Amino acid sequence: MGSVLAAASPSPAPAAAGGSQGVQGLVSVPPGFSMPSISSVPPTSGSGQQTADADPLLPHPGTYEECHRKCKEVYPLQMEGVRLVVNKGLSNHFQVSHTVTLSTLGESGYRFGSTYVGTKQTGPAESFPVIVGDMDNTGSLNAQIIHQLTSAVRSKIAIQTQQHKFVNWQCDLEWRGEDFTSAVTLGNPDVTVGSGILVGHYLQSITPALALGGEVVFHRRPGEEGAVTSLLGRYTGDNYVATLTVGGAGAHATYYHKANDQLQIGVEFEANTRMQDTTTSIGYQLDVPKANLLFKGTVDSNWVVGATLEKKLLPLPLTLALGAFLNHRKNKFQCGFGVTIG
Repeated sequence: MGSVLAAASPSPAPAAAGGSQGVQGLVSVPPGFSMPSISSVPPTSGSGQQTADADPLLPHPGTYEECHRKCKEVYPLQMEGVRLVVNKGLSNHFQVSHTVTLSTLGESGYRFGSTYVGTKQTGPAESFPVIVGDMDNTGSLNAQIIHQLTSAVRSKIAIQTQQHKFVNWQCDLEWRGEDFTSAVTLGNPDVTVGSGILVGHYLQSITPALALGGEVVFHRRPGEEGAVTSLLGRYTGDNYVATLTVGGAGAHATYYHKANDQLQIGVEFEANTRMQDTTTSIGYQLDVPKANLLFKGTVDSNWVVGATLEKKLLPLPLTLALGAFLNHRKNKFQCGFGVTIG
C-alpha cells in the first residue's frame, strides 16, 4: 500500500515535534493488528511411517510492506517546532486525540483525531473493524478503515483529502495463508481518463528463517503507462533481521540487530537508479527502562546527524520529547519539542 502513496502523492513535509510515530498524509494504523504466527503442529503417530521426524509448519512471513519496518523503527523521526498531543479514551472501543503544532517551516494548526475498535475479536490483541481518522483546521481529512472479512482475508480502505478535494484513495485486499501472504492494492482509479495504480505483493516462507517475495507496480495515466518489478529476500536470525529488495527502480537493503534488551542497531542502504543517488545510514535505539528514557540517533552518508530523546514522567500520563537534526553539507539545523498527555 505504501508504494501507491509514494507514487501518487508528493513527499510530505517534515513532521512537527513530538514522540508520535505518524507523519503527515495517511494516518498510521494503531499497533497490535498483525496476525499471530502459526505455531508448529505436534506430530501424530501413523501406521507405516514415522511422523515424529516430519517438518513443522513454516511460520507466517508477515506482510510485504513490513519487511523493512524492524530496521526503520530504530531510526529517530525528524522533529521541528512545538507539538502538544492530548489523548483521551472515552471507552474500551473509542479514543480521541487533540494535536496542536507550532512550526517555523511548515504550517501551524490543530488536528482532531479519533480511533474506533470494533467488537469482533480475532486474537488476543486484535479486534475489528478498526476506523482511524483525523482532520485539521482547514478541513483536510485522513482516514483508514480496516476489517477482517474472514479468518484469512483482510481489507483496508484509505482516503486522503485536502480541504474539499480528494487527493488519494486506495483499497487493499490481503490474503493470509499458513506460510504466505498475497495482497492487491488499487490506488486512485479514474475510469473517465483511464488512470490508476495497481500493486501486487506476494511473500512466501521458504524455511523457518528465509522468506522470499516480489512486487509488481503498474501505473497508467493519459499518454503514459509502465510497470516496475522488484524482488525481496529476508533472513531472520535469533537476534537479527537482514532484508534486501532489488528492482528496476533501485535497491534497498536493511540490517537490524538487537544487541541486548536495551540496545538495538539498524543499518540501511538505498540506491535510486532514476535519481542516480545512493545513501547509507546507521541508527540506534537505547532504552533505559529504570530511568524511563528512550534515546534514538542516526547519521548518514550525506552528513545528516539527528537524535531524539523521550522521557516518561511516571506515574503521570505525560511524555516529553526532544529532537534535533543537523545537515552539515547544507548548514541547516532544526530542533523540536513535544509533550504527549495520555
